[in-house]
Amino acid sequence: MEHRYLGNSGLKISEITYGNWLTHGSQVENDIAKKCVHAALDAGISTFDTADVYANTVAEQVLGDALKGQRRESLEIFTKVYFPTGPKGHNDTGLSRKHIMESINGSLSRLGTDYVDLYQAHRYDYETPLEETMQAFADLVRAGKVLYIGVSEWNADQLRAAHHLARDLGIQLVSNQPQYNMLWRVIESQVVPTSRELGISQVVWSPIAQGVLTGKYKLGQPLPEGSRATDEKGGGAESIKNRYLNDETLTAVAKLEPIGADLGLTMAQLAIAWVLANDNVATALVGASRPEQVESNVAASGVKLDAEVLARIDDALGDRPVTDPSKTKSPETRIV
Repeated sequence: MEHRYLGNSGLKISEITYGNWLTHGSQVENDIAKKCVHAALDAGISTFDTADVYANTVAEQVLGDALKGQRRESLEIFTKVYFPTGPKGHNDTGLSRKHIMESINGSLSRLGTDYVDLYQAHRYDYETPLEETMQAFADLVRAGKVLYIGVSEWNADQLRAAHHLARDLGIQLVSNQPQYNMLWRVIESQVVPTSRELGISQVVWSPIAQGVLTGKYKLGQPLPEGSRATDEKGGGAESIKNRYLNDETLTAVAKLEPIGADLGLTMAQLAIAWVLANDNVATALVGASRPEQVESNVAASGVKLDAEVLARIDDALGDRPVTDPSKTKSPETRIV
């Protein structure tokens, strides 16, 4: 496992991070989740990402239980705040000072730690002044509950405004967590250049396009049983179907298989290595429903894709990747 610095900071994280969105506390039984976390640790993953909203706080609890007994100083634990949790009352959402201060205490308790390495604003909150949000984050840093600040799915203008306030408050805004993969490249034209300028890294989610880039969805064949596209309860099924499961995209994705085969990589490993080829990406988030998935994905760490391979990938996918920067957006009003 190789490590990279997170933004313009001295914090090193594993270039593959174990994330538990849609798995812990919902799709995967707790004993399997614990085995997946231990497989990640055995594979050299030191960085773990979760959020209070995942399974309505249960995912944090499961991750905390799975990490019990590990040396805290050897781990980097990330979580997030914004979306509604608990009974979803009128103040149980957003980035108000009240919600942030109450949410961090709940997250720390569930995770079984005194601090998190990275606390992320899960979306931009248009209903709370940015100054209020950043002041609350600064107070958490000074209280020792949070070491670094990050955001998720913020656009370039929002990143610039937050970075300016963070600098004035004497804290470090070091990361953005966007969706990014071969088929979803909306951050490339604006978010990435701005982030490079400001010293912000990308902590990428969905590097394998929610399973589409593994090649398991075949043109003209039924959806694989137990796949994310069939999981109406866990979430994400409609997104996969609407965005990726069309003849043109599946035909293009199938062309990636021989490229991976030439390199001795599975399609998933190729997809993760492609994300890590972007020098503004600090880490790629991978989830798992089985320990062996973790072991396979970790093999992408350290893989270097040369310009010829990257060009072959672009040729294979043609016009299928989405690049419109306006697709990087947050809900206009809070979700309750």
